[in-house]
Amino acid sequence: MECCRWATAGTLFPLLASLLLSSRTARSEEDRDMLWDAWGSWSECSRTCGGGASYSLRRCLSSKSCEGQNIRYRTCSNVDCPPEAGDFRAQQCSAHNDVKYQGHFYEWLPVSNDPDNPCSLKCQAKGTALVVELAPKVLDGTRCYTESLDMCISGLCQIVGCDHQLGSTVKEDNCGVCNGDGSTCRLVRGQYKSQLSANKLDDTVVAVPYGSRHVRLVLKGPDHLYLETKTLQGVKGENSLSSTGSFFVDNSSINFQKFPDKEILRISGPLTADFTVKVHYAGTADSTVQFIFYQPIIHRWRETDFFPCSASCGGGYQLTSAECFDLRSNRVVADQYCHYYPENIKPKPKLQECNLDPCPARWESTPWTACSSSCRGGIQSRTVSCVEEDIQGHISPVEEWKCMYTPKMPVVQPCNIFDCPKWLAQEWSPCTITCGQGLKYRVVLCIDHRGMHTGGCSPKTKPHIKEECIVRTPCYKPKEKLPVEAKLPWYKQAQELEEGAVVSEEPSFIPEAWSACSVTCGVGSQVRLVKCQVLLSFSQSVADLPIDECEGPKPASQRVCYSGPCSGEAAEYNPEETDIVYGSLQDFDELYDWEYAGFTECSESCGGGIQEAVVTCLNKQTREITDETLCVTSRRPPQLLKACNPEPCPPRWEIGKWSTCSLTCGVGLQTRDVFCSHLLSRDTSETVILADELCHKPKPSLVQACNRFDCPPSWYPADWQECSQTCGGGAQKQDMLCKQRLADGSILELPETFCSSPRPVSHQACKNEGCPNEWLLSNWTQCSVSCGKGTQTRNAICRKILKTGDSVIINSSLCPPLPFSSLVRPCALSICARHNRPAQKQSPHIVAVKKVYVQTRKQKKLHFIVGGYAYLLLKTCVVLRCPVRRFRKSMITWEKDNKRLISSVHVTVAPYGYMKIHRLKPSDAGTYICTAGPAQEHFVIKLIGGNNRLITPPSGIREEEAMRKANINEALHMQEKHQNGIIFNGSKVEKRGHLTEVSSQYDELISKLLEQRAWPGENLEMWETQDSTERNASSEEDQSQEYSLPFTMVAEQKILDDIIRNLSQLPEELKDVYTKQLIVHLARDIFKSHLEYQDSIFKAQGRRINLASVAYPFHKHVSGFTSSLRTSSAEAHLSTSIELANGLQRPRRKPAILRKISAAQQLSASEVVTHLGQTVVLASGTLSVLLHCEAIGNPKPMISWAKNGVEVKYNNRILLQPDDSLQILAPVEADVGFYTCNASNALGSDSVSIAVTLAGKPLIKASRTIVVNTDLPAVTADIGSTVKTIQGANVTIICQVAGVPEVEVAWLKDQIQLGPPHHLHDGSLLIADASLSDQGSYSCKAVNLHGEVTESTQLMILDPPRPLLHLEDLTTMLLVTEPGVTSVMTSPSGTRLTLNPGSSVLIGCPVGGHPTPNITWFYAGQPISIKHHILAAGQILQILNITDSYQGEFSCLAQNEAGSLMQKTSLIIQEYWWSVDKMMACSASCGNRGVQLPLLRCLLGGTEVNISLCKEKPKPMLQPIACNRRDCPSRWMVTSWSLCTQSCGGGVQTRRVTCQRLTAAGSSTPMLNDACAEVAKRPVDTQSCNRQPCMEWGASSWGQCNGPCIGLRLAVQHRKIFCQTKDGTSVSSDQCSALPRPLSTQNCWTELCGVHWRVSLWTVCTATCGNYGFQSRRVECVHVRTNKPVQELYCSWRPRPSNWQRCNITPCENMECRDTTRYCEKVKQLKLCQLTQFKSRCCGTCGKA
Repeated sequence: MECCRWATAGTLFPLLASLLLSSRTARSEEDRDMLWDAWGSWSECSRTCGGGASYSLRRCLSSKSCEGQNIRYRTCSNVDCPPEAGDFRAQQCSAHNDVKYQGHFYEWLPVSNDPDNPCSLKCQAKGTALVVELAPKVLDGTRCYTESLDMCISGLCQIVGCDHQLGSTVKEDNCGVCNGDGSTCRLVRGQYKSQLSANKLDDTVVAVPYGSRHVRLVLKGPDHLYLETKTLQGVKGENSLSSTGSFFVDNSSINFQKFPDKEILRISGPLTADFTVKVHYAGTADSTVQFIFYQPIIHRWRETDFFPCSASCGGGYQLTSAECFDLRSNRVVADQYCHYYPENIKPKPKLQECNLDPCPARWESTPWTACSSSCRGGIQSRTVSCVEEDIQGHISPVEEWKCMYTPKMPVVQPCNIFDCPKWLAQEWSPCTITCGQGLKYRVVLCIDHRGMHTGGCSPKTKPHIKEECIVRTPCYKPKEKLPVEAKLPWYKQAQELEEGAVVSEEPSFIPEAWSACSVTCGVGSQVRLVKCQVLLSFSQSVADLPIDECEGPKPASQRVCYSGPCSGEAAEYNPEETDIVYGSLQDFDELYDWEYAGFTECSESCGGGIQEAVVTCLNKQTREITDETLCVTSRRPPQLLKACNPEPCPPRWEIGKWSTCSLTCGVGLQTRDVFCSHLLSRDTSETVILADELCHKPKPSLVQACNRFDCPPSWYPADWQECSQTCGGGAQKQDMLCKQRLADGSILELPETFCSSPRPVSHQACKNEGCPNEWLLSNWTQCSVSCGKGTQTRNAICRKILKTGDSVIINSSLCPPLPFSSLVRPCALSICARHNRPAQKQSPHIVAVKKVYVQTRKQKKLHFIVGGYAYLLLKTCVVLRCPVRRFRKSMITWEKDNKRLISSVHVTVAPYGYMKIHRLKPSDAGTYICTAGPAQEHFVIKLIGGNNRLITPPSGIREEEAMRKANINEALHMQEKHQNGIIFNGSKVEKRGHLTEVSSQYDELISKLLEQRAWPGENLEMWETQDSTERNASSEEDQSQEYSLPFTMVAEQKILDDIIRNLSQLPEELKDVYTKQLIVHLARDIFKSHLEYQDSIFKAQGRRINLASVAYPFHKHVSGFTSSLRTSSAEAHLSTSIELANGLQRPRRKPAILRKISAAQQLSASEVVTHLGQTVVLASGTLSVLLHCEAIGNPKPMISWAKNGVEVKYNNRILLQPDDSLQILAPVEADVGFYTCNASNALGSDSVSIAVTLAGKPLIKASRTIVVNTDLPAVTADIGSTVKTIQGANVTIICQVAGVPEVEVAWLKDQIQLGPPHHLHDGSLLIADASLSDQGSYSCKAVNLHGEVTESTQLMILDPPRPLLHLEDLTTMLLVTEPGVTSVMTSPSGTRLTLNPGSSVLIGCPVGGHPTPNITWFYAGQPISIKHHILAAGQILQILNITDSYQGEFSCLAQNEAGSLMQKTSLIIQEYWWSVDKMMACSASCGNRGVQLPLLRCLLGGTEVNISLCKEKPKPMLQPIACNRRDCPSRWMVTSWSLCTQSCGGGVQTRRVTCQRLTAAGSSTPMLNDACAEVAKRPVDTQSCNRQPCMEWGASSWGQCNGPCIGLRLAVQHRKIFCQTKDGTSVSSDQCSALPRPLSTQNCWTELCGVHWRVSLWTVCTATCGNYGFQSRRVECVHVRTNKPVQELYCSWRPRPSNWQRCNITPCENMECRDTTRYCEKVKQLKLCQLTQFKSRCCGTCGKA
């Protein structure tokens, strides 16, 4: 000990140093990670597919460096990329295609599998040998090598296993299974040798199935390999393998090498189809093919789950099986598929025991007893007992409370509830004689309730079966004394029968012969069949009857027989010996008999129970109880019961079951119900709950602790943190703490490492209110100027943040006002450079106008802007302007036909950006070019001669040369555009000759336009003529207004370009026809635009021109075809002149569609063109239909098309042309119908229809709409629609028809044709003043030579809801619904009803209408919510038990399609109220205490009612009023009686009597007795008391000590306690209730309770080892003295020992060979003995096998 206490200085320091060093080393291991911050979240994956990389970072928290890495990686996006995605390394190389390398652009291809640096980006220029490292490292996630999963991360190649984990070395096996064992496939190798044949060109080498891998074939010889494939979907394919290379066949990568003497085929797999490799013979020499591949085992055995247990409890068994599973189709197939693979071994079935828990107790019943009555209803009973079955299958009875979880089966039931059988007599037979007196017979049968012949009828009531009969024919033989009876051959005398009887006409017992003796020696038995039979005399047949039909004793059906001695020797028959044997057997029966042996214990200790007499089988000689089988069962006496313990039970505690524990650990609580109850009747099991004080025993506990042990450490949630947002949603987080709940209920907080499970993270959405509306502002725009001071703007949107965190856009008025400064702010950029010092020079821009001008009238001067084309008349002066921006106009230069223009007498070039040509002459035609720096624009002038033909330019002038300078270097202009960020219209480079080509094509169009109709010169006669056929028939305006031809027609170049483009796409045979049509429309559109514009000018001058009445000059009508160009995009492509003044506007006008009265025109055999309002007939050869629609209006109308009322859906066959025409290509039958053109603008709309019919068949324009009219006097609808209108309206049904020849129209109503008065002039139907009789179906039938068609309209007459004037029906309904209940009707003006509280009311809503109105009830203007009932389809509102809250207005709203009606009534509920209008009588007639109180009464409507009805009302304050305050007369005053001198048997009590007077002041004055005697007789001062006899409790002597045993030799004995008088007269117990009651029970000593449980030795264990062995023993209750068994209830005071237990629960080793389960026979049947787990369990059975 001393050495431990002291240490020298020399030894202490090294010790401390070593301890310090070791602690630092240990701590450094821990602190190495503590110096780092936590790892951050993972970054986004570097790839979206094909396997990428993601990283996570952490930072060092130390000022010095930290050990370890600050970055870590993991793989991600490990899903295959789609085939179109391409190689990831190739994508990175192609990204450099747009970057010059050494001054050149290359297309880069990847260089893979670099052994030196696989993670650098090396690429090869396509078509060259140039290989360049374009980047030092590839992107993360790029594969290091093409055939490997290893990937490059941060420039380094990292190992990746097949499980896609970094650093993993797991590889796929040959079957393609990651980390597999190769068991899912098989190796197939072999060799094929060709066998040449003259008639065979090829042969199959091998079939390689779907999913195979690592396929390799080598062909040696002159022949050639090729492939055939078949996918799982059945698609077949073939590949010839003609050249060396890698390619895909059905998504499988193939590598093929072809050499002069051999071919090699490699497929890595897995194959995505079934491949068949074939060889094509190509030479005379033989070829060999060696092949090897891994074939998947697609059919494998799969073990099933265990089948359901053979028993639900008490121990059963269950088996597994094996099924063959197809891995390709994922389904179970026949077993032979799996037998194909030798590798497949079918698993043996498994057997296991299951549901070993003992079965819960259950009710078992004996069979029903025989019914107490054979008919007319009886009862039958059975015994129902609660039993338990142990694990060995033994069944034993238990207490009934164990079965109380299921209802007990009934013990009594009715039976034979049918009528009793009754006699049925049939007709009499003929008389047995032909003369005189004879007999006649009849059959009488006993018939049951089913009409079947049976027994059970009373013999006493059976009708007789024979009677005398007399035949009136006299007999010539001497008359016999007795009736002559027919002697039937089968009728014999009974005494003649030998041991039996002959069947007679009376039912009788007929025994059959005895059977052979049951033994061959000794005493046995014989049996025979005894039947009840009757002879049917007429049919001479024998019928079997029920036994009870026969009267008299039934012959024996069993007897004893003796077959001689059994000594083996033959013996003679000795009758005496037989008698001895028979006598002994008879004595044997009588030796044992049943006797009663006392009663069982009472079934209940109180409240009335029963005792059952004990029946025993007794040996009469020895008087000993023997086995019950020795007594004759049929002689057993009946069950005998008697009542016992009738006295009522005292109150007792009823205890419920404990609830489940509130906690699984750390001390929880269990509760139960405990209440004091008293059993009133045991027969009805009726109990009452009493107060706890009435149960005398201590009340059992209501609560107890449970699960008092420590909980394992776990995570506990802390309080929720603050929300991430103050409004509008957000999220809040909850921390989790590691804690442990201990057994004492306390909670201990622990470090996080103590909790083994990962820490859960808990989030939830915040439940805060939505945020106030707010402005969402966009980013500021760029500054409005490029230099100097400008402004910036931004947009604002009002939004609302919802509770979910989402936002919605709302009206800006809901957000607070936003200052203007929030949306606009100033901005200042660098100071703008001066002109003499430009900062950044911008390219000039020429503002060109792309139009084509055609001069139509001579004019002195015309002005134009560069960019267009002009076709002009000679001698016209032309001013050509060149508007330019960012360029000085004085520096603009002009050229013509590639020659610089200078001012001359004929041409003036002005320094202000324009030039002027004086009086055009032929040499002025050409191309004029305006040049402003790099920008150029042209203007082409062509001349029109006197014959309206174009003048060809003088020879030698070529436009190609004129445009040569327009084609300046393209690269220079494009570079300038990119540098400046602006594209100039003047710098657009066009190919050489483009202007020339366009110009020449324009020439062709303009020439045809001029040829179409001669252009007018100075006279206007031709323009002023108007073709009447072209006018709109509906226009009647004045034709005298002025209009004039424009000087210059103008068209957009885009229109002409579209016409040229569309014409170029037409076939040559149609081009001329279409050109004419397009020229017509072009001219009309140009002139129409001019007229519309001129109309606006006239309106400004106070005049107006009627556009609809002006005929266009090009009135030569062709087919009306238009090109496919769209003119609507530019709104008005054609204008009159660019010189027109600004600010003038056209007048606003509603749309009007121009209607044409010309018929449809057949452009060719296959094409039809028509205007609106016509009918088109489709023929078999019709290829195209064009429907025109022209409309005018301002704003310009929008055109839309509908077919049969439904908007047309355009497609590649139904086209909307640019001029808004509708073209139908290759029309079919489905295209038949009415096509409607709708023109609409802001001022209105117009529509016209065209009918398209098939071969002229009738056609009706039908609508499928629903028209509802509730207020208009007239309604119009198309046929086919449904019309709902009010009565009295005029209904017009339009039936627009079409067909060729003209269609006849007929109208029908409900299939009956209508007369002419209903028709209108246009085929429509008018129904005037419609009423309910007009309701029905109206059909329009259209008929012509080609057929007929019918459409129908359903007319429904609406009658709005209205009050009913005749209320008889509803009043009757109210009376029938609730007779005697108050009712009231509603009305539009309102009714009133006064009701008493608590009464009921029926409110009727009398309303009519058609259709029947739907009725809704309201209370106080709101949908009714109080308790109510709706009756009679809503017409009656029933309210029961009305209270004050029901006072108010009730209304009913009746609604149908025609309108609504509100009716109402008001309920006034009378209130209960207190009344104090009367006074009560004075409380005293004299003295100073007399007061009067107001009489408080409860009134209802002035009638006094029960005062309890006013209890809810506050009572008024009652002020007492003094009354009768005066001196009282003298009167006797008495004191209280004294106590009685005796408590019973008679005593005396006294009191004091005095004469006094009470004054008004309240004082009492003594008076003489005489003063009081005058007023009243003096009261007595003595009286007798307690005269009732004296009572006491009496008790009988103690009864026998035979109660239930409560201990060893201890029982309970009882005595009766009764109440009696002193003289012994018994009285009711209630009269002694005040006296202490003596005990009625006490313990006693009896030998009957000298019992104990006796147990036998345990049986041998059923198993020598293992977990399944058990053993049992016999447990019985025996008497201590006699050691004989008695009933177990005598031992119930002591716990019963268990009768079975588990045994030998030790591991089985080399022990004795025995079965350890009872299912070994089943194991043997299933041939499972070879399996180890069953061989040991069933050692004995399997050993025998």
